[in-house]
Amino acid sequence: MDIARLLATCGINVPKIYAEDLPRGFLLLNDLGNQTYLEVINEHNADALFEDAFQALLAFQQLPMDAPLPSYDVALLRRELELFPEWYIGRELGISLSPQQREQWQRASDLLIDSALAQPKVLVHRDYMPRNLMHSEPNPGVLDFQDAVYGPVTYDVTCLFKDAFLSWPESRVQGWLSQYWHQARARGIPVQDDFDEFLRASDLMGVQRHLKVIGIFSRICHRDGKPRYLADVPRFFAYIEAVTSRRPELAELSQLLLSLRQPAGAHA
Repeated sequence: MDIARLLATCGINVPKIYAEDLPRGFLLLNDLGNQTYLEVINEHNADALFEDAFQALLAFQQLPMDAPLPSYDVALLRRELELFPEWYIGRELGISLSPQQREQWQRASDLLIDSALAQPKVLVHRDYMPRNLMHSEPNPGVLDFQDAVYGPVTYDVTCLFKDAFLSWPESRVQGWLSQYWHQARARGIPVQDDFDEFLRASDLMGVQRHLKVIGIFSRICHRDGKPRYLADVPRFFAYIEAVTSRRPELAELSQLLLSLRQPAGAHA
């Protein structure tokens, strides 16, 4: 509720609240349409749709950080990362980490957390992806922002292009990231001064999120009895492998993941 009002102050197209009776669980909202970006986006219209998504993202990243929202801190980042060994390694693969593997995981986690915490902070949607953007007027309509926090500036733009259900060629993603970075700098949003530094921060932020999501999808399968999400796990491993192949500081994480997936190749 409060986050919707906050986003609306900078012109974001969020569900408008016409009437509310919270004790009885009723809200009267406007309709943002019935088609998400995920349903309509393709290689031909992606530039235009993502440009609209940039404008909304840039608008709420310019908001002053004075709302009572939590921050992406060490505890939250680590709690998210630990979903991977608990639910994917332990439950999905049925593997117990050796002491050496646990140390490898700890060092890799620390690297990802340190990178995230070193980034400038802005308002972060946390799930700014095509499934949560509605094709509407004005475009886009923005949904599922209830978990917003203050956190790393690269988080949402990385999430936008490295989606659970849709992949794009690396060259095209880098072009979009460049467009975003130049526009963000022009508007005074605290992105990294150097584009290569921005790309590195985005890469490492993406790996943190991908590991978290693999853990979440495994938890949904084993705790909630919904295995269909596991079909998208290979997409996230592909994202991770693309990053580890160009980031030597993630070599240890790459080795760990390879050692875990060898006895269970079907999960790769």
